[in-house]
Amino acid sequence: MIELVDINRHFKNGDENNHILKDINININEGEFIAIMGPSGSGKSTLINILGFIDRGYEGDYLFNNQNYQESSDNQLADIRNKTVGFVFQNFKLIQNNTILENVSIPLIYAGLGVQERKLRVMRTLHDVGLFEKEDLVPNKLSGGQQQRVAIARAIVNNPKFIIADEPTGALDSKTSKDIIDLFIKLNQNNHTTMILVTHDRKVADKADRVIHILDGRVQREEVLE
Repeated sequence: MIELVDINRHFKNGDENNHILKDINININEGEFIAIMGPSGSGKSTLINILGFIDRGYEGDYLFNNQNYQESSDNQLADIRNKTVGFVFQNFKLIQNNTILENVSIPLIYAGLGVQERKLRVMRTLHDVGLFEKEDLVPNKLSGGQQQRVAIARAIVNNPKFIIADEPTGALDSKTSKDIIDLFIKLNQNNHTTMILVTHDRKVADKADRVIHILDGRVQREEVLE
């Protein structure tokens, strides 16, 4: 499903040319649960920006379902991103003045769905992530774990091909972290949603099918977990 071939990414900083990603080669199959681990500054964020169709200033080839989108327009990339990728962030990135229903509806508004169909799909998704009857609340009325469930609902409501979760348990206590990872596993197993999870937490990474270790912009090694 995803193939990265000889990906390199440079960033200019004045006269300096910083080589952030170096000859990255990764394959991710449909339905896999992948963890990406590495210290701060190793290139993880740059890598997921490329995977999520946000950054196309790279050298090499990124093939998604055998198609290369590097030459696509900004509008085309925004469209493929909305239809293909669900994003979950450490700090939730919810709109605090909007209700839970409105927050989760955002990808469906971009997709052009009508009001009734949007509400039906959002309510079903909130039920799937354990937030039944929370739709009229605003985010600050919820716990951190519940807010992350809202973010997950927003990520999956459009039935994406894959989810990128960037340190999704970083702001949560250990019990809530376990609940969130269990939810990711359920989505992966029941919906066959491909999961790409960036984490510093070895316990979280151990739940994946495979762990990709990044160091100094290179894939240092890969572990296949039983």
